[in-house]
Amino acid sequence: MSSIPYDQREGVIWMNGEMVEWPDAKLHVLSHGLHYASAVFEGIRAYGGQIFELTQHNERLHESAAVLGFEIPYSVAEIDKACEAVVAQNGLVEAYIRPIAWRGSEMMGVSAQETRINLAIAAWDWGKYFDPEAQLKGIRMAIADYRRPDPRTAPTKSKAAGLYMICTIEKHKAEAAGYADALMLDWRGQVAEATGANIFLIKDGALHTPTPDCFLDGITRRSVMELAKKRGYEVVERAIMPDELDDFSECFITGTAAEVTAVAEIGPHKFTPGTITETLVKDYSALIRPAESVAATG
Repeated sequence: MSSIPYDQREGVIWMNGEMVEWPDAKLHVLSHGLHYASAVFEGIRAYGGQIFELTQHNERLHESAAVLGFEIPYSVAEIDKACEAVVAQNGLVEAYIRPIAWRGSEMMGVSAQETRINLAIAAWDWGKYFDPEAQLKGIRMAIADYRRPDPRTAPTKSKAAGLYMICTIEKHKAEAAGYADALMLDWRGQVAEATGANIFLIKDGALHTPTPDCFLDGITRRSVMELAKKRGYEVVERAIMPDELDDFSECFITGTAAEVTAVAEIGPHKFTPGTITETLVKDYSALIRPAESVAATG
């Protein structure tokens, strides 16, 4: 990844309906979204210049905004088109795309009924989220202290900025201790997810994954579940307790950033990436890069 700060890069960012020069895509320090986390966002990938599951992501962006009580003033189709334009005008092929919608600076306080709803879309070159060698070898994960909240206490069905505060805290703690990420439990003490990815555990040839009732049912998660079913693997969504972790032979996480990445350790629990993990890593790679897959087999 580039070491250039994100506010000092070159290129253009789509902002409220027009392209602006990268350094000029600014908001005021008294924007409501900054002070009260009244913002929702998406993370999307482009591979070979093609954006993966673009419309699904932008539909979820609209749904997240609705959960937070505001309406994005651009349709899903308009946001799709803007994402494609940002990638093209920045000359990107392998890219990460970040649409974000937030309440503006017209009001400052808990009540923000009259704030403008802003939307910006940026895109930049981005490679692997984790060390590429770890994708099949497996990353090491700590066990987080903070837990995913009860849906009665937070808008857990939205990809809302405020929900990621505890993820950043736990990611930093894990990295400081020599881990790549952290496993988060939910408020009940059940296995939930990583700081920015869903989790799958494998036992006796079947995939087990937590029911997403207090965290996002990830788009990559759903894609991998379909790939697994096509392979004839059983997929079980259920409550998983931490004391079950030693019962599983393989583990991997999924997400737009993480893609499909093997896990070798979660705290004291060890896993050996095997055939199922390797198969789904390759199947997902073929799904997101179909042209390369056809060329390789043709």
